[in-house]
Amino acid sequence: MTERLVGTVTVVDLDGAMTDGTDQLADKINSLLVSRQTSVVLNLAGIHYIDSEGLGQLVTCHSLLAKTGGRLKLLHVGARHLRLLSITGLLSVFETFESEDDAVRSFPELLAESSPQS
Repeated sequence: MTERLVGTVTVVDLDGAMTDGTDQLADKINSLLVSRQTSVVLNLAGIHYIDSEGLGQLVTCHSLLAKTGGRLKLLHVGARHLRLLSITGLLSVFETFESEDDAVRSFPELLAESSPQS
């Protein structure tokens, strides 16, 4: 798991499998919140497997950010993972993107910054 800033948005690149109920992802989100980083994109391009524990991790991270007014969005969700999110009803919870630029630009504060002043 690596993180990088793209403007004011934190992109967290994930790799491997989301299983076992480990709290690493929630710990990462909590550390971002301590740093007042509340606009987060999880890049799932490197994730090859997600089980029910992994889905629980995504929901936990979404909840942690939402409680502080933050937003979590998913990037590069493969077809298999999209189907899993759809079957579980979580596709309506998460915004998903295929382009990092689109994901980053979708945050309201960035839209407000780029709007012309009247």
